[in-house]
Amino acid sequence: MARFIIRRLIQMVGVVIVLSLLLFFWLRSLPGGTVSAILGERATPESRAALSAALGLDDPIHVQYLKFVQRALQGNFGASTAVLPGRDALDIFTTRLPATIELSICAMVIAVVFAIPLGYLAAKRRGTTFDNGTVVLSLIGVAVPVFFLAFLLKYWFAVETPLFPVSGRQDSALGCTRVTGFFVLDGILTREFDCSADALRHLVLPAIALATIPFAVIFRITRASVLDVLDEDYVRTAEAKGLTMQTIRGRHVMRNALLPVITTIGLQTGGLLAGAVLTETVFNFGGIGSTLFQAFSQRDYAVLQVLIIAAAVIYVIVNLIVDISYAVIDPRVRTR
Repeated sequence: MARFIIRRLIQMVGVVIVLSLLLFFWLRSLPGGTVSAILGERATPESRAALSAALGLDDPIHVQYLKFVQRALQGNFGASTAVLPGRDALDIFTTRLPATIELSICAMVIAVVFAIPLGYLAAKRRGTTFDNGTVVLSLIGVAVPVFFLAFLLKYWFAVETPLFPVSGRQDSALGCTRVTGFFVLDGILTREFDCSADALRHLVLPAIALATIPFAVIFRITRASVLDVLDEDYVRTAEAKGLTMQTIRGRHVMRNALLPVITTIGLQTGGLLAGAVLTETVFNFGGIGSTLFQAFSQRDYAVLQVLIIAAAVIYVIVNLIVDISYAVIDPRVRTR
């Protein structure tokens, strides 16, 4: 097991290095460049030359990359030029990351809680009205754009019928105490349960919108995987021996069917953390997704650097955790 984890760690480091190279060259190919973003439209040739020298942009490209990596390892990505002008880019990321994690966890819980049971039941009732209905529901979940569904949910349940808040993470009038940046958890830690309840109300609509695609994907994978396992000889043998359905479902069907589902959940979780851009923008949620959109539209290269690198690292770490859990469930994976 230790050798398996070491191999995966080495692969993870290699992926992060490649991503850093891609990011380094991509940022330098964007229109205007770093100097224009920092100095603005009124920059003079003298000020541009001075800033280029200060940033080391006159150095050979390999020297620039090594300095870029060195600064990244030190957490020095520079100051924001547009999102929050003058504020450290890494500080912006760490401040807004809890919002995205909170939203992603809530969305993934919704997706998993509904997708796996429905996928199993659809497979068990293959060809029935229930099966066909849930398959159509999953197709709708994939086909409907997230931002469109977010606007619909916002209009139906926040504007027309004000059951939930229109936007934001929490009602500022409550004066809630901040501890960790996770508003639901903060309310529990400080015993301000009204704050936790309000934060949960703000999470409902964006979490449902964000959960639609992972729900559809996990449902389809679960259904297909259970169908494959149900056709295996060992399942029929267990039924012939007279084992109870609970034993067959737990020991033979779900244990084997969940292996590809776990991988799918990991990939979808990494995608949610890295790409909740549209949902956060529609609901003004204030996470790294909406911050990424703001930084890109306003050419805030310092914030773009830290957000893209952090999103890539988060995605790789989530996949590492999935690989390890997969190896724990199926020991055969360790020898591959």
